[in-house]
Amino acid sequence: MTQPARYTIAVRALCEFTAKTGDLDLRFTPSPTAQEGIAGHAVVASRRDDDYQTEIPLSGDCGPLHVRGRADGYDVRSNRLEEVKTYRGDLKKMPDNQRALHWAQVKIYGHLLCQDQGLSKIRLALVYFDVGSQKETVLHEDHTAAGLQNYFEQQCGLFLQWAGQEMAHRAERDLQLKAMRFPYGDFRPGQRQLAEAMYRASNRGVCLLAQAPTGIGKSVGSLFPMLKASAEHDIDKIFFLAAKTSGRQMALDAVDIIREGAPLLPLRTLELAAKSTACVNPDRACHGESCPLAQGFYDRLPAARQSALDIMAPSESGGAPPSLDRETLKAIALAHNVCPYYLSSEMARWCDIVIGDYNYYFDISAMLHSLTQLNDWKVNVLVDEAHNMVSRARKMYSADMEHDSLRLLRKVVPDELKKPLDRVHKQWNQLEKDQTAEYQSYTALPEKFMGALQTAATAISDYMVDHPGYVEPDLQSFYFNALMFGRLAESFGDHALFDIEKLQGARASNSNSTLCIRNIVPAPYLKPRFESTRTTALFSATLSPWNYFGDMLGMPETTAWVDVESPFVAEQLSVQVASHISTRYQHRQQSLRPIAELMGKQYRSQRGNYLAFFSSFDYMEKAANQFAELYPEVPVWRQSRRMEEAERAQFLDRFTLDSEGIGFAVLGGSFGEGVDLPGARLIGAFVATLGLPQINPVNEQIRQRMETTFGAGYDYTYTYPGMQKVVQAAGRVIRTQTDRGTVYLIDDRFGRPEIQQLMPRWWRIGIQAQDTDIPV
Repeated sequence: MTQPARYTIAVRALCEFTAKTGDLDLRFTPSPTAQEGIAGHAVVASRRDDDYQTEIPLSGDCGPLHVRGRADGYDVRSNRLEEVKTYRGDLKKMPDNQRALHWAQVKIYGHLLCQDQGLSKIRLALVYFDVGSQKETVLHEDHTAAGLQNYFEQQCGLFLQWAGQEMAHRAERDLQLKAMRFPYGDFRPGQRQLAEAMYRASNRGVCLLAQAPTGIGKSVGSLFPMLKASAEHDIDKIFFLAAKTSGRQMALDAVDIIREGAPLLPLRTLELAAKSTACVNPDRACHGESCPLAQGFYDRLPAARQSALDIMAPSESGGAPPSLDRETLKAIALAHNVCPYYLSSEMARWCDIVIGDYNYYFDISAMLHSLTQLNDWKVNVLVDEAHNMVSRARKMYSADMEHDSLRLLRKVVPDELKKPLDRVHKQWNQLEKDQTAEYQSYTALPEKFMGALQTAATAISDYMVDHPGYVEPDLQSFYFNALMFGRLAESFGDHALFDIEKLQGARASNSNSTLCIRNIVPAPYLKPRFESTRTTALFSATLSPWNYFGDMLGMPETTAWVDVESPFVAEQLSVQVASHISTRYQHRQQSLRPIAELMGKQYRSQRGNYLAFFSSFDYMEKAANQFAELYPEVPVWRQSRRMEEAERAQFLDRFTLDSEGIGFAVLGGSFGEGVDLPGARLIGAFVATLGLPQINPVNEQIRQRMETTFGAGYDYTYTYPGMQKVVQAAGRVIRTQTDRGTVYLIDDRFGRPEIQQLMPRWWRIGIQAQDTDIPV
């Protein structure tokens, strides 16, 4: 017998949908960290009687709606159910709609507990715990079971119509996904192998590292099997995470391709944009008294939310409906006079595919991870160009502050903040005085400095609550850095460094330094994120060696690995090692003329478009000048520092089917990956560096820690990150099965067996000694 359809929702999610009204208001901030919240709940529980129950699982039904959650605490003797909320600042400043939401939650829990234990009445309490003072403020109300049941049914009634819509969408979505066929007549070479690996990983509920060459259609080849898995494995959502805007666009394009082949598929797709990009009033604060899009936000949200879903529904005409990309969502938000950024946060709850940057799932306060935990979603996560994950994750869990910025800030802040900032300044001066070296790493955090910093952050928070119209960007920047330092301090350990680097100050009378909590092994932070998914699949053309990524990212031991066969053959790409040239730092000046002559000979033997990669802007400029001097007839264009998007586009526009010349670029920069120049638009590349990170005190500290932790200090710090950049850059040349091209790897070290093991298996590498003819 078929079970009736049931919609499951968490207590908090139900109340946020039905009981949130009024303005969007972010003034009562910051929320305590997760660790502070857990500690606060533990302190409250420790103050109760021995029979006090905590984390009580409760659930109940209203028609097809199944509501579940965990109540914070229940005092059996006094028959009091408690909802504990940790906070900072002045409790009187808490917005009324936030307090109303808390009462709604505890009332729902009250009904579920009365129903579970057969109670006729109960006392409900909101316990507000100040993480700074450790003081409790308790608000309580007495309720009958009958009254709470009426309230429960009322809230469920407000949600049931929406729940019915969502259940119908899910049923039709899964029906169409099961019937969906691959959008092309057949898979490209290698694409089927990738798709099968993706589906098997979801079927087994394990993570996947997939090394898949460029040109096989990785976006469609990964998204299609995960959509099929959504129906077969009861997946709620797919998160497609990319390192760059271009990656997000490729994911949106893949969705369009899939939907064109299945126009009846009701697939809701959302693109998330950064707050700085989505905000239309950057000079306004996020509350109703400042920003008109925050005023009455929750009152207008239901209509905006429904409009956003309606635009993604299949049409009667049969054409594939659009995705909710950032421009489409922005237009809907402004039509309903609500904030685009916070509308996108809301729509993440109701979409099947969410496309965004890595940070939306992996960083310290990741929205998608929080929603997954809150709603107990079953999700599959796709991580595109995953060779970027190590460096990106390190940045997510690092923070730095510069002393001169604090000095300048102290001159402009209100008088109420001068004293706490002076304390930070005093402790910072002492750190600089105690350190004699220009750079030094420490095994422990400086307690007095961290204490002063936390006090200053609290003072700034209190001031901003009391003065909501005060906007000082430098103060906000310092404040957020201070909060990040505090959060990272809670989990400081062997995976991180604390270091101080003395800098040249703007004034000779003052020293200047940068303090940094520097994450070097993201694994402790990322491991729980992988465990929260059914499958996380990381894919890229450069994921070798797999154990490096497994170790650094904290991949589960059950993680599967696939090295997808390349659709390309050795005859398509001439790979030559210029073994007579050294690009080591001490040899760079002598290398300029030999490199220019090699490039000139190759260009004259086969005219067309080339890219030339160097280890730094300085090296690139010198090489470009030398080449232009020797070969003035060859068109040359160069990457510049801090190029804007339009300038990057202009650089790439030089590569046409009819153009000729050489573009000079920096390895690891904008043009070393994510650039698609098929056919005659690019016929060759010169890579004049192994891409090894610079040897400096920071990297040497990392090398020592890598050696201690993994026993492969030099490779984990220098070799592997460098060679990933080299292979990515070389991968710009061959993009399709009809492409032909040439790659020169310029440095004698490229001839070493251990280096060549890190290159694609389909390459056939030739060693070119000095005066060897250029192969045609």
